[in-house]
Amino acid sequence: MEVAAGDRLLSINGMPVADVMDYRYLTADETLVVEIEKPDGEVWELDIEKDYEEDLGIEFPEQMLETKTCKNNCIFCFIDQLPKGMRESLYVKDDDERLSFLTGNYITMTNLTEEELNRIIRYRIMPMNLSIHTTNPELRCRMLNNRFAGDVISYLKKFRDHHIQMNGQIVLVPDYNDGDELRKTLADLKAFYPVLQSVSVVPVGLSRHRQGLAEIRAFNQTEALKTLAIINTVHQEMTEKYGDGFVYPSDEFFLLADVPIPDVSYYNGFPQIENGVGMMADFKASLETASENYKNHNDHDHAVSDNHRIGLITGRAAHAFMTSLMDDLKKVMPDLDVIIYPIKNDYFGEKITVSGLITGRDIIEQVKPVLQENPRDLLLIPENALRQDTELLLDDWTLELLSEHLSVKIVGVPVDGTSLIETIRT
Repeated sequence: MEVAAGDRLLSINGMPVADVMDYRYLTADETLVVEIEKPDGEVWELDIEKDYEEDLGIEFPEQMLETKTCKNNCIFCFIDQLPKGMRESLYVKDDDERLSFLTGNYITMTNLTEEELNRIIRYRIMPMNLSIHTTNPELRCRMLNNRFAGDVISYLKKFRDHHIQMNGQIVLVPDYNDGDELRKTLADLKAFYPVLQSVSVVPVGLSRHRQGLAEIRAFNQTEALKTLAIINTVHQEMTEKYGDGFVYPSDEFFLLADVPIPDVSYYNGFPQIENGVGMMADFKASLETASENYKNHNDHDHAVSDNHRIGLITGRAAHAFMTSLMDDLKKVMPDLDVIIYPIKNDYFGEKITVSGLITGRDIIEQVKPVLQENPRDLLLIPENALRQDTELLLDDWTLELLSEHLSVKIVGVPVDGTSLIETIRT
């Protein structure tokens, strides 16, 4: 007889296995004692020797993979602002500490049980990515619409005291947790450095589908400038004291304030680049390096490949930034023929200006008329607009389907200068 589907995994090295997180950590040893219960109740004890990173090959039923959902009703939740009719998975409000470690998701800690908290500490599951928003207990309860949400500091203390590395996020909402409240929050969070490695500050995203939700407005330019001043005061203080800026505004704040994006030295290794913090600075630096490499290795041939009239799809917020970069690129690729398409987000509303929320429907409606006047051989779309590891946009349009409707090849490109130049030259 062998281990088979329907068998129950009881324990590994004497520790019970509640879910995939237990399994991942308990199987990290090279020598295992695995307890299996067969459907007839017979219990097997298996002695297994394996390489450290080798998996046992066990597959789990869906209930062991089920995502823990959020118990809050946050005033800024973007999922509540989604239109009806999108794919079901987009409406899942995860608040799962396992996904915080496995995929980088942020959790509010409001549904962490004492047992789960202790498991994080026991297995040293880190870094934990935490949605903090404010350290004012009353305000946090109000913003999360959860009367149990106020005690965020005790979680931070417990993680700090057990050296569980953390990253924090603040979704900033005008008239709620900005201004003096932001100053207080950042002052409180500094005390948790360096176990709290970094804090990002991102402006609230507002779609046009907010019917029945709390009245929230967007930041204006003046408020964005004031917010940057608050953040950069702490950033400079921490840089002078520790050589680490600690708190970082998202790229959107620089665009809202209409001030230049900082260079890469500002971001100290980009601790939260996947959260939209420093992505533009990193792309600019990588494109400058790739352009210089191209120039140095192509002194006698700067021509772009034949039949490559390029179109770049981006969000409206990055239009001026991308235009400037393409102007610089043309200096080393003088034959480059590129048009930038800043997509107005009619699907979610024009207040959404980032490339990560572009939809296929808006691309079709806005790019097709321009293509008829000025055809392109290739359209490029940043990979952050696509579902991870797929060619699927938020409204379920695929790049293949877009290509058919626009009669032009469309490819997703990593937000990286080398990838962009290589794609242009292919």
